[in-house]
Amino acid sequence: DPTKPGMCADPYSIPNPTYPNCPNKVFQYHHQPFNYFYNYRPGSAGRAHLQDEQAFVGLVNSSDKVCNLNSVSFVKPIGLENEHPGYTSEGRGSDHLVSLLQSINSSACRKDTMVVVTYDEFGGQWDHVAPPGQGGTAGPHDEWGPGTRIPALIIAPRLRGDFVVDHTQYDTTSILATIERRWGVAPLGSRDAAVNDLSNVFNAKSPFDT
Repeated sequence: DPTKPGMCADPYSIPNPTYPNCPNKVFQYHHQPFNYFYNYRPGSAGRAHLQDEQAFVGLVNSSDKVCNLNSVSFVKPIGLENEHPGYTSEGRGSDHLVSLLQSINSSACRKDTMVVVTYDEFGGQWDHVAPPGQGGTAGPHDEWGPGTRIPALIIAPRLRGDFVVDHTQYDTTSILATIERRWGVAPLGSRDAAVNDLSNVFNAKSPFDT
């Protein structure tokens, strides 16, 4: 019984009666994936790259004249700020996102920072656009083909003013491919090697011009 004193449990994990410091009940083990990889164990070189969000905010806030952000940062909000229904709200999550964006916008980082906002699921509602099929043949960057669509926001200072729609097919691996091609990093696998990167969003024209 995870409600007994000394028992720690997440809704999706097994209670641990020997855990010495029970975390706050809003802590979610399954939202901390790097805890389960050997290369990110305590004391490893990889662990140094895992920082609290406040470290990111501190770098932005210190960027009054020059941008102090790293070339690439991933910001994953805690459960109470991830817009998930049930234990938090869309409003709380979007307020947090706006706060981060305002921090960047009021710093020296605004002139050359590209922000990609995306989600780990599509929300559970019906999607009127069926995923494109690929028959019995494995796709160039996905063994089983695309799933349901998920939203993404691209926020950057050099996007076209007349941008309306881009029919290029992307998936979340497109974010990785964009980073790799921007900094000349070799692909991690076949998916990011084959997928479209996000560079086209800087060039897409209004459909009224075509």
